Amino acid sequence: MFRNNYDNDSVTFSPQGRIFQVEYAQEAVKQGSVVVGIVSKTHAVLAAVKRNAEELSSYQKKIIPVDSHYGLALAGLASDARVLSNFMKQQSLSSRLTYGRPILLSEITSRVADRAQTNTQQYGRRPYGVGLLVAGVDAKGPHLFEFQPSGITQEMVACGIGARSQMARTYLERNLDQFEGSSREELIKHALRALNESLPQDKELTVDNTSLGVSGLEENFTMYEGQQIAQWLDTTFENRNDGGDDDAAAPAADAPAQPEAAGESMEVDS
Repeated sequence: MFRNNYDNDSVTFSPQGRIFQVEYAQEAVKQGSVVVGIVSKTHAVLAAVKRNAEELSSYQKKIIPVDSHYGLALAGLASDARVLSNFMKQQSLSSRLTYGRPILLSEITSRVADRAQTNTQQYGRRPYGVGLLVAGVDAKGPHLFEFQPSGITQEMVACGIGARSQMARTYLERNLDQFEGSSREELIKHALRALNESLPQDKELTVDNTSLGVSGLEENFTMYEGQQIAQWLDTTFENRNDGGDDDAAAPAADAPAQPEAAGESMEVDS
């Protein structure tokens, strides 16, 4: 994109009715590595491809547990995601302390959207350069919401955002009818296959660059990384050798959640 007279701030419309600062923020989302979310009648699953800036660096965090019943996956600026995830944690804790119940996913995503939309109306602020998939199970069942830098949120059955996410969305659209009745294991495999569709031909999913987040009607939101997902990769892609540990077993559905703080070890994803 090239600079013009209408992109100096987020409160100026172009003659065509466009707000370029918001569009630039949406481009940041497209530069982040792909993340996928799917829901069924009983579970919500997030899957993400992690990047490392160089061979000597660690892989970036892509999935953030927020409360015991939900978490988020990010594409874009991880620093902006950290700010929003901390806000969501505060709102979730406030709901538990004030009303004695977990916050509804529709409510928390609406509050995040209001916060983000304010940045598009006030001079001197910029839109958040991050897209989020918020997934989990609340009192109304499993849900998946997409958040965009413009402040738009919408509930989805399945969604993919980030670089090369169109291939993942194509897979999701092709298999849309299967998701509602899928079991926990089937839903995870669908998420991994969608991720794999978005990768370049010379790359594949491994235990190092893949992370999962799973929540169910009787299961807290739990993250799985490293050798914890080796068995899922082996069974999903049986025709290839991904170098995983053959003895590694998929974690049980009732495995205790080990949430990671959103404010720790966050790096720029884009």
